[in-house]
Amino acid sequence: MSDASAGGDAGPDHEQSDADSAHEHQHHEGPGYATPQAAIEESDRERLAYVMSLYVGTDVDAPDFVAVVDLDPESDTYCEIVDRIEMPERGDELHHFGWNACSSSCHVEGLERRHLIVPGQRSSRLHVIDAADRRNPELETVIEPDEVFEHDLSAPHTVHCVPEGKILISMLGDADGDLPGGFLELNDDFEIEGRWEPPGEIGMNYDYWYQPRQNVMVSTEWAAPKTYYPGFDLEDVEEGRYGHRLHFWDWEDGTVEQTIDLGEEGLIPLEVRFLHTPESTHGFVGAALSSNVFHFWDDGDEYRAEKVVDFEDREHPDWEMPVPALPTDILLSMDDRYLFGSNWLHGEVWMYDVSDPANPRRADSLSIGGHFGEIQEVQGRELAAGPQMLQLSLDGERLYWTTSLFSSWDEQFYPEEGERGSVMLKADVDPRNGTLELDEEFLVDWGACPAGPARAHEIRWPDGDCTSDVWQ
Repeated sequence: MSDASAGGDAGPDHEQSDADSAHEHQHHEGPGYATPQAAIEESDRERLAYVMSLYVGTDVDAPDFVAVVDLDPESDTYCEIVDRIEMPERGDELHHFGWNACSSSCHVEGLERRHLIVPGQRSSRLHVIDAADRRNPELETVIEPDEVFEHDLSAPHTVHCVPEGKILISMLGDADGDLPGGFLELNDDFEIEGRWEPPGEIGMNYDYWYQPRQNVMVSTEWAAPKTYYPGFDLEDVEEGRYGHRLHFWDWEDGTVEQTIDLGEEGLIPLEVRFLHTPESTHGFVGAALSSNVFHFWDDGDEYRAEKVVDFEDREHPDWEMPVPALPTDILLSMDDRYLFGSNWLHGEVWMYDVSDPANPRRADSLSIGGHFGEIQEVQGRELAAGPQMLQLSLDGERLYWTTSLFSSWDEQFYPEEGERGSVMLKADVDPRNGTLELDEEFLVDWGACPAGPARAHEIRWPDGDCTSDVWQ
């Protein structure tokens, strides 16, 4: 496929249009920033992080919690968990979470980025946390599972705030934990409005991203909750129980307009990202089991997808088969220049220059943790797992990551993590030169939690981040 046919016209997506430039200087009354560039230029350095923290699958009999982590280098409690918001019940498996409002509603006067929507992946319980006091958030309300099951949905995953203060949550199963999944919509009072889409539009579900100016949403596939809850079984792959498709939706109508089958090279497409600039139709998805990254784009008539990054399997003396890299998370820098990702099994954090989305260029990587990482301890703390969930500073100069994937999968591939707990690490990024350097002074340790070692998953900043903010 030639560069042109593979999206070689991507360059203009990175040039700010006159309309964007004008909008950037308009006064806005709502949450977030007027443009991605405004987020880079106007944001303050991240000084707190909210991190999903869980005891599901460990020997600790305690509820999961949201950790508040101090990231201020000038603080006496730098790199410490300074608060914990415990969930009211045990067994939730906190996984992914999101805000009630983001930059997609920057024009909505009076709307605040104030509440965190915190789902339980196993319980289907939805928690609403009031973060008006950023350092000391409080649990405000809980939507119980029975209310979710009434809509024949379960296993909440990705939470995105959508324009006008509504909240859309991808749901991976039906009320019994089988297929199909779908989407659940909440209103701005955190009440369930119902299903967002007509039932039956898709079978499997996982992550999604929407690009409202293009009237498009893209969603990915994992498996039925009953398939992945117990852990990973290769036989499930052979039986076709794991996903390999991208679904492109009409954003206004909530209906699937096109499905792309990624085939054997696109097994288990997980995290998906459109470029941040609202004019773009380009994006990326990581296919975890196939250890590939695909670029997708609208060629004018339909969406197309092409593999642009391939990570080779590696031999390991303790494995009967070659070990896949398992790229489980990806994110784009706010200026859409760099794509970052994590290879959970190999133990690698990487960055690619995607100024031309059709032709990513490897910039740098860190070999750390996992089964092959060159660095296996930080500050004397042994790393019990590979890099997993990522978050990048809005200015693109600091990359953070945690190490837990999913409790039963953690127990299979990194059982010591349940005994020692997760860590959160950081690399300094030089966007000008495209380099990563491990900050050996930074370490947050979930092994030292009062109730016992915990696992850490997704990371959010109080004022928006590269994996939740969307622009109209």
